[in-house]
Amino acid sequence: MVAASQVSLARELRLDSPVDVRLTLSLLRRGQGDPTTRRDGRHLWRTSRMATGPVTYVLQQADPSLVRAEAWGPGAAELLEGLPGLVGAEDDVSGFEPRHPVVVDAFHRHAGLRTPRTGRVLEALIAAVIEQKVVGLDAFAAWRRLLLRFGELPPGPAPAGMRVFPTAEQWAAIPSWEWHRAGVDPQRARTAQACARVGPQVDRLATTHADDHQAVYRGLRSIPGVGVWTAAEVGIRALGDSDAVPFGDYHVAKDVGSALLGHPIDDTELAEVLEPWRPHRFRVVQLIRLSPFASRERRGPRMPRVDHRHI
Repeated sequence: MVAASQVSLARELRLDSPVDVRLTLSLLRRGQGDPTTRRDGRHLWRTSRMATGPVTYVLQQADPSLVRAEAWGPGAAELLEGLPGLVGAEDDVSGFEPRHPVVVDAFHRHAGLRTPRTGRVLEALIAAVIEQKVVGLDAFAAWRRLLLRFGELPPGPAPAGMRVFPTAEQWAAIPSWEWHRAGVDPQRARTAQACARVGPQVDRLATTHADDHQAVYRGLRSIPGVGVWTAAEVGIRALGDSDAVPFGDYHVAKDVGSALLGHPIDDTELAEVLEPWRPHRFRVVQLIRLSPFASRERRGPRMPRVDHRHI
């Protein structure tokens, strides 16, 4: 008898327009060692914790308009039902006007880029909290350590080393010394656990306010330690919000200013510069991140690295 966790479900999705699935879902990967994501040739493996339980799934893009998916575990049917949102097929770019030459060039180069919608608010929220005000490499390392320590072994034939995002209860129960050992300072640890304690309510925000992103953001920002940047990072991934701007990011204003104006700007100027692109402001940010014109400032001053495990 085959165990239920080893039985797979499959779906083939024909897209209305070409989508670059691997580029689109790269937003969900937290560094090269992320235990929830593996790339294997043309196959993209991921794990998640759906409302119905853990799931392992693998995506293969047969052609620019055809995606094949196979999923294992209690959350398999739910994951496949939400496949169009996950791969960005529901992200409408029809009204987007690139305007600026830099954005026009990036949009042409990356025509298949979309914003994914996972529906998994707590997954995006915990990861974003871990990334608050630290260098990405350090945040990714902390995420990897916590997932390998507390994540569940995935169902199905997942590649070695993969893990499933812990439950809200498991995140809330992680002791302070384990956060420290992972490299997460007390403030971020407290915020992550505050989020975990309202985990079920947080995840319901994506369905109860599916058409009202601002209501979701208000709910998220009511949690102590969750601000505009963190809420936007969640909205981009969990809600598929192509207009969410991560104000307060160390690089975004500098990159956008350098690419579009030839010099770095601050968040106040960033809001003014991006306003004409509403409701596609994050789409512009993402295209600029992929543009060579954004790399100039990255070679300048960087945020200092701090290893919180040794404090």
